[in-house]
Amino acid sequence: MEDLQAIKQRFEIIGTNEGLNRAIDIARQVAPTDLSVLITGESGVGKEIFPRIIHFFSSRKHSPYIAVNCGAIPEGTIDSELFGHEKGAFTGALSDRKGYFEVTDGGTIFLDEVGELPLSTQARLLRVLETGEFIRVGSSKVQKTNVRVIAATNLDIPQAVKNGKFREDLYYRLNTIPIYIPPLRERKEDIPLLFRKFAADFAEKYRMPAIRLTEEAIQLLEAYRWPGNIRQLKNITEQISIIEQERTVDASTLKKYLPAENTVLPVLTGNHDSSENSFASEREILYKILFDMKKDMNDLKQLVYGMIEKEDLSTVPTPPPTSLVIHHPYEQPQTDFSNKTVAKRSVISPEEQIQDTEALVEESFSIEEKEKELIIKALEKNHGKRKMAANDLGISERTLYRKLKEYNIEI
Repeated sequence: MEDLQAIKQRFEIIGTNEGLNRAIDIARQVAPTDLSVLITGESGVGKEIFPRIIHFFSSRKHSPYIAVNCGAIPEGTIDSELFGHEKGAFTGALSDRKGYFEVTDGGTIFLDEVGELPLSTQARLLRVLETGEFIRVGSSKVQKTNVRVIAATNLDIPQAVKNGKFREDLYYRLNTIPIYIPPLRERKEDIPLLFRKFAADFAEKYRMPAIRLTEEAIQLLEAYRWPGNIRQLKNITEQISIIEQERTVDASTLKKYLPAENTVLPVLTGNHDSSENSFASEREILYKILFDMKKDMNDLKQLVYGMIEKEDLSTVPTPPPTSLVIHHPYEQPQTDFSNKTVAKRSVISPEEQIQDTEALVEESFSIEEKEKELIIKALEKNHGKRKMAANDLGISERTLYRKLKEYNIEI
């Protein structure tokens, strides 16, 4: 069997990274067996090369080899593509058709993006792996096939199993021999080598001198995270080769071709509409608003008291209508029942100096009342339409219906 360097030359693999060498070595050792292999790694790392290595060094090298992108086949036709169909099995099935497992009998089939398979197809695939049997769509006849399956995915399959998106038994059946391909950011020493290789290829393709990088540009290239991995590096190398007139590329020029790395923002996860927790976030927001209002009112009271002590009321700011209302000295105290806020001010003659100013704030902090108020406002806004009101409130229609009954709100 060929050594590591010979395999790299044969399959045009560039790099000296230890993780990459380990992946190649596992592929070479597992090739003579018929074990299933699961190749994992991010998109763009070159997972499609390793099934070819395994097939080439296996006893099936002279038998058919086919690569199938499971994510590119519509869910309604994937079973037909993989296992074939009988004439009349569905609309458009004008004749019998052999599937990939039947065509590649005795050879190797590479299922790329296997995590995209629907659960029904996963059950069919599991049967092929365990018994070598399959049934065409629209047929009742069991057929046999002798196919080696190599699968690849960029998904977190254990997490997909936990979420019910991937069968656990199929995962363990495929994962007999795992091969992990490291992303480009873990192969920093290989990035300049890959860039030079791509630059030479494009120079030959477009018949122009190859581009070169300065030391600062190389450092920038190695510091970048490369979310698109080797595919992204190849595309950027091609762009620079075609667009730039100067064949020596410095860091400032290279930076124009490197997209800004996105900042990962926190997101809400989980089911927020199917239980009592659907109103939890609403309550948290209400609590925060109410406490902020209380703090604002306390701050405003302190400001007023401070100005009274200095006997300077000319600069008292007009407060927001929902916070604190200060009446003119000649006005009678008023009660604003809509805001449940009472503001009282002592009435004195113009000749007398203001002796005291007192603000009494009594505001309801009941969560139930605030919820009820929000629900009524949403229903009034949407003319009693519960579905639209529920959308405005950010809750399910079922939760809204329960709240209507709880608070005796009639539409």
